[in-house]
Amino acid sequence: MNEGIVADLKDWFTNYVQSFKSGDPDLQQNITLKEEHTRRVCSEILDIGKELGLNDEELRLAEVIALFHDIGRFDQYARYRTFVDVNSVNHAEHGVKILRENGVLNDLDESIRDMILRTISYHNRAALPQEETEKCLFLTKLLRDADKLDIWRVVTDYYRRKNGKRNGAIELDLPDTPEISDDVYDDLMERRIVDVTHLKNLNDFKLLQIGWVYDVNFAPTFQSIRERGYLEMIRDALPKSKKVEKISSVAQSYLNEQTKNI
Repeated sequence: MNEGIVADLKDWFTNYVQSFKSGDPDLQQNITLKEEHTRRVCSEILDIGKELGLNDEELRLAEVIALFHDIGRFDQYARYRTFVDVNSVNHAEHGVKILRENGVLNDLDESIRDMILRTISYHNRAALPQEETEKCLFLTKLLRDADKLDIWRVVTDYYRRKNGKRNGAIELDLPDTPEISDDVYDDLMERRIVDVTHLKNLNDFKLLQIGWVYDVNFAPTFQSIRERGYLEMIRDALPKSKKVEKISSVAQSYLNEQTKNI
């Protein structure tokens, strides 16, 4: 995959996203949100890849995967006005369908094309498939790390917003009630990823975001989390309580363990 092909794919992405832009302020806001997220994930995946010593060919492949990882989000929001997959479509699988139907990757070798599509289809799964190639799993982990880094940036910026205006698409339309679910607390105290079916409110969702640290794969990602203070910012956006302090302490200890030798 050469630089010319990557440039052409970026042009297709730009034109595709442009087709969803309109005078509807809600639609415009959230289409732009995902467009900007995608471009930052491309930057994040290149930064992590360079730290890990990937060569130019591998970096181009990683960037294309990042470019298209959320391509299903635009049609999802335009149709359903939500980013909640269970209330609409699985955005990863929908993205693969869009790429296939439009022949976006047809100029690539079949093996590379299939790997890109598989990686995109896996990126939002609770767990990765057991029977997959080492390279595909590596790229999926790389994408998941880059994706998380920018989602953390999006949500922490949102929680610290000055205007107080809420965006239901970011909050997954969850109610902003004061409690913390026992199942969410139990998951995180065991250093487990929160089961999304346990989410009852916005506090649960914020705590789930803290728990993403248990699904990070690479040292440069852990280092970025620590340097940017994402866990602390999410903690500060939660009500002060013993449960929150315990969850935060366990997560911070885990982060410290992962970064002590970096």
